[in-house]
This record gives sequence, structure tokens and C-alpha cells, in this order.
Amino acid sequence: MANGTRVPPAPIEGLYGTLMKRFSKKRFGVVPDGLGVLWHNRRVLKASMGMGYKTTRWNECDEQLKSFAHMAVASLVGCSFCLDLGYFMAHDEGLEEAKVREIPRWWESELFTPLEREVMAYAEAMSQTPPTVTDDMSAQLLDQLGAPALVELTAFISLANQTARTNVALGIEAQGFSTSCGLPPMANPSNDLPTSA
Repeated sequence: MANGTRVPPAPIEGLYGTLMKRFSKKRFGVVPDGLGVLWHNRRVLKASMGMGYKTTRWNECDEQLKSFAHMAVASLVGCSFCLDLGYFMAHDEGLEEAKVREIPRWWESELFTPLEREVMAYAEAMSQTPPTVTDDMSAQLLDQLGAPALVELTAFISLANQTARTNVALGIEAQGFSTSCGLPPMANPSNDLPTSA
């Protein structure tokens, strides 16, 4: 969005605002525009951040699979902020950067394992309106991951959809987190749509 966010960021003030800005600058190098946008409704901001924090304590599903799923959602929905931040976080957390970089074109890339492909196909199927998740998709993931991990993955993808769709609707876009740490640009998909995982 050439003119910035659809809701202009509010001044981030007060003790809580000072702490939020300090944390953001320490973690990301800048204060994300989205923080100022959500600052208009601190209950929404706190609920979003609180849920995001709680997901970091979930441990039944592999972190890399969850990261791939989140970024597949972001790519499908068109959340450049989520992709940029996800790439940055993957770098910061030591995940496989070469794979993360390929997520916008995962169905064309040969880097992913069959399980990773199934997870991203599941994430994209959950993100359709209406969802296109099939019994076969769920059964295959249930067999490979187990019930606790599949429930966690499903909830994580659901939250990724909420975050990505909120950011897109509010016009919150990429801020260059990934380029600030020297990562190469994300891959661009061809015009070919995925046929199946």
C-alpha cells in the first residue's frame, strides 16, 4: 500500500507503550506499523499478542512444520508482513532458510519433504472459503503426526489465518525485517497453481 496502512497508526504512548516500543526495537530493530494500528484498540492488541505468546508454549507439533504452515497461509492470503516477519523469525530461530524462502512456491519446489508438502496443502485447504480440507488429508496427517499434534497444527493455522487476514484488511505490509538481516528475497511463484500435494 503506497500510502501506508488503511488505519493510520496511533501514537504509542504511556508506560505500556514505552515498553512495547522498547521490546519491538530490541526484537525487530523497528516498531512495526501494525503496533500503531492496533494501538487504537489495546484490548484487541493485548488479546492478539497474548494468544501469540500462548502458542509459543504449545509443543506437540514440530516448530518448523508450524512455521511452514503459517507462511503458506500468509502467502495464499497475501500477507506480505507475515511472510517478511516469518522469514526473519525463521532465520532468528535457526530454521531451514532455504526452505522458508521457497514457501511462496512450495508446490513447485523440490526442497520439501512429503510431510512438509502435506502440511502446507492442509494449511492452504483450511484457508479457502469454504475450507477444502478432505478426510484423506486429515487422515494422512493424523497418521503421521498423531492427534495432539494435528489439533495443535489446526489451531495454529486457524490463528495464522486470523493474523494474516487482519493485516491484509488493515493494510499492514512488509517492513523489511528479512532484508535487515541480509536474507535473500523470498521466491516468487510461477503462474501455475498447485494441483495437489
